[in-house]
Amino acid sequence: MKVSPEYYDEIFSFKGEWDMPSTCGLKIRRSCGKVFVIVTELYQDNPGTSVTYAGQKLAEQICQAKGLEMSAITYVECNPDTNSKLSFYDEEYFQVDFNADLQHRYRQMDRAEVEKMLQG
Repeated sequence: MKVSPEYYDEIFSFKGEWDMPSTCGLKIRRSCGKVFVIVTELYQDNPGTSVTYAGQKLAEQICQAKGLEMSAITYVECNPDTNSKLSFYDEEYFQVDFNADLQHRYRQMDRAEVEKMLQG
């Protein structure tokens, strides 16, 4: 289950749960006066914590490493298409609001939103 490099510009190493060495795909785009941080799940190529479970801890590590302000980013999690027959491996993007309660923290993005964001 290989993730296509089209989903990321770099592999970002981070400390996951219990400081476990972990990796994700990372794209940072600037568009319409906003900074979009897109983290991509790498599935089998990630030895540690998934991007979903790392959440805010991962966002903070990216901001620190890249010189970004946490309050100034739009954080997006990507589950990439892996060409699997299983529907839970289909491509999905979710904007994450760490200030919202758990019920409202994730908002699924449609393809048009993602394409606009990636044009940066």
